[in-house]
Amino acid sequence: MRLNGLGDAIERHDYPTSSTDFAQHYGDEVIELQNGQETVAEILARLGNETYTCPQDVRDALFTGVGHEAIGRRYYSDRDPSPFGEDGPQMLSF
Repeated sequence: MRLNGLGDAIERHDYPTSSTDFAQHYGDEVIELQNGQETVAEILARLGNETYTCPQDVRDALFTGVGHEAIGRRYYSDRDPSPFGEDGPQMLSF
């Protein structure tokens, strides 16, 4: 996930601030994701109305609120063992 220069704006913004206020200022900013992009307004809308007391709160909200386009292969894990009594997927090496 790339903040595309939004990091500086997050630092400069006045705190405390609400998610609504932050979205009014920076809602049109685009966040680049691994499999697409989303605007700040789209991400913050998923989280409801919050109050952010510092820049790290906003960063945490953005990293937490992104959609599934921010991850690689959905539902993939090479660390989960198959349950006892079940045959798991065939091993595949990339």
